[in-house]
Amino acid sequence: MTVKQLTIPELVAGCVELGVPGVGLWREPVRAYGIRATAGLVRDAGLSVTTLCRGGFLTAIEPAERARALDDNRAAVDEAAALGTDTLVLVSGGLPAGSKDLRGARERVADALAELGPYAAGCGVRLAVEPLHPMYAADRCVVSTLAQALDLVERLPADQVGVTVDTYHVWWDDTAPAQIARAGASGRIHGFQLADWTTPLPEGVLHGRGQIGDGSVDMREWWGYVEAAGYAGPVEVELFNDVLWGRDGREVLAETVARFVTHIG
Repeated sequence: MTVKQLTIPELVAGCVELGVPGVGLWREPVRAYGIRATAGLVRDAGLSVTTLCRGGFLTAIEPAERARALDDNRAAVDEAAALGTDTLVLVSGGLPAGSKDLRGARERVADALAELGPYAAGCGVRLAVEPLHPMYAADRCVVSTLAQALDLVERLPADQVGVTVDTYHVWWDDTAPAQIARAGASGRIHGFQLADWTTPLPEGVLHGRGQIGDGSVDMREWWGYVEAAGYAGPVEVELFNDVLWGRDGREVLAETVARFVTHIG
């Protein structure tokens, strides 16, 4: 998504040229290009698929809507397995229309994880619940902190369900370093993503993720937390940014790699 203006083949070629060993993929462009075609292209290029985004949106109350969400998440698990990644990132979903019950919504997420976790494990895929910044709690993600995410996922085995740590969403939370250590101790850090916090936020806020080094987040500090917690998996950069999307994608990809080297090493 950092360079969504590139086609799947252009993305793969750019990663190979720049020495990027893996790529996190999103379902919509993969489906458009073809799941099998994408899997073959990535594999033949010698790359890995680090994660697939995204499943989730599991807070529905109405039974038919809830059943559709579960079916879509099983399909996402199948897609992740076909792409060769062991991690499906989940965004929990916001409050259903007319509801103000945050606790109830989180419990429905927990119930859904209990259904989906064993299915995912049977496909060789882990679910990685990503808490989002509290500004998204109403419409996108009722799980706002790592503590909330861990309280949900610790009800299930770590090889089924864990968390994704995204600097954009947790950098403000002074309890997050301790929660990263908590997640690491139980083997539940299933993904780590980078994006910077820049202001002013754009209208709608969804596309406000800043390029690494442009904002308020000390990337090396956060990498230190996850590394100390025992995480040795891939580090992804995930930027939703209209300005970056309006530029040449190959240029943005090269810039992002350079920023990663500067700020993470």
